[in-house]
Amino acid sequence: MSSMSLQNLYRSTNENTASIWAENAGIGDIKQGSYYDPVRLALASGIQPPVSLDVSRLIGGLQQLTKDDPLADVLPTEGFHFTFLPLTLPFINENEPLPEKVAELTKIWTEFDAKRIVIRDLRLVALPSQLLLAGTPDSTAIAMRKSFCEQVLNSRWKDELRMRHTGSPLPAPFWHSTVLRYSADFLPAPLRQYISERQAVNFGEVAGELKLARVNYNWTMCYPLTI
Repeated sequence: MSSMSLQNLYRSTNENTASIWAENAGIGDIKQGSYYDPVRLALASGIQPPVSLDVSRLIGGLQQLTKDDPLADVLPTEGFHFTFLPLTLPFINENEPLPEKVAELTKIWTEFDAKRIVIRDLRLVALPSQLLLAGTPDSTAIAMRKSFCEQVLNSRWKDELRMRHTGSPLPAPFWHSTVLRYSADFLPAPLRQYISERQAVNFGEVAGELKLARVNYNWTMCYPLTI
């Protein structure tokens, strides 16, 4: 997908979410249970770039706005990350050994390990109950992700990869970090306003070295695999 197509996709996603919000003034039904698995870890690849001042201010503003709202889950700055390719659903406990076939995955990953990628023109992309910070990767990153995805699909990890992407393209088109999750159908009005006021802001770019790791849902627990 070209950079122009990706920016158009982000724009149309925001427009679609705005239409949904316009038809639903309240937060809708509250989700039962945890948004994501609170204990088990998944396998994923991605980068953990430095947090810029603009992104720090964004996250700080969200934290301040939601400090008394138990339904809001704002990404801590120490978990700031951009996923390259999520590989599995949560399936393993923190101290549990990985299955033997992980050797096949790490062998594939040697081609991509520690490669530096850049994601530019970061913008807010709103979903009905989430907020993403999404941008446009360089062409090298796009080609590497496509190659990695194809190799995993030809490995013994193909079923886990497909299960992780049930209902979405493979790989998913967005290049993003989820900075806010809300445990209801829709974000409340104050958050919608906060997002609307920053819809046109360009948050710059991020860059980092790719890693393959065991992670929890927001990467505040991240244990790189030995390559």
